[in-house]
Amino acid sequence: MLFQKPYRLGVGAVLRHKDGRVFAAQRLDNPEPAWQMPQGGIDEGEAPSTTIFRELLEEIGTDKAKITAVTSMWLDYDLPEDLQATIWKGRYRGQRQKWFLLDYLGRDADINIATEHPEFRAWSWFHYEELLDCIVPFKRSLYEQIGIELHLLPHNAASTKV
Repeated sequence: MLFQKPYRLGVGAVLRHKDGRVFAAQRLDNPEPAWQMPQGGIDEGEAPSTTIFRELLEEIGTDKAKITAVTSMWLDYDLPEDLQATIWKGRYRGQRQKWFLLDYLGRDADINIATEHPEFRAWSWFHYEELLDCIVPFKRSLYEQIGIELHLLPHNAASTKV
């Protein structure tokens, strides 16, 4: 039996603007228009609900948000094989994440992606369905699961995209 790399434990943030759109940012380390919602790894001994606010501060410069829902299950995604060798020093096959729906309490001016260790080059608010067209293909199924579970997409929203 072949050894399977473990999943990296993490969290993800569906940061919802008062008008219903959600925050996504374009990755700095990818020349393609690779958009994603804030996410990150859980430090040892850290509660996921603590991690989510730390990650928001680290990635977008603000944690002005309130948790309104969380996925009932941990959701997984696998990195493509060519990325598994380079991301996270090749130790993980992908991530296993808890996703949080948070209502954004700040203003656009509070968001600052030029953090100490920037990960993003641009950001925007998206209608959730639009976001599915902008993310990297290997995360599309994950984002559909998140959208369905957090009631941002209808339950029959299975993708027909390749």
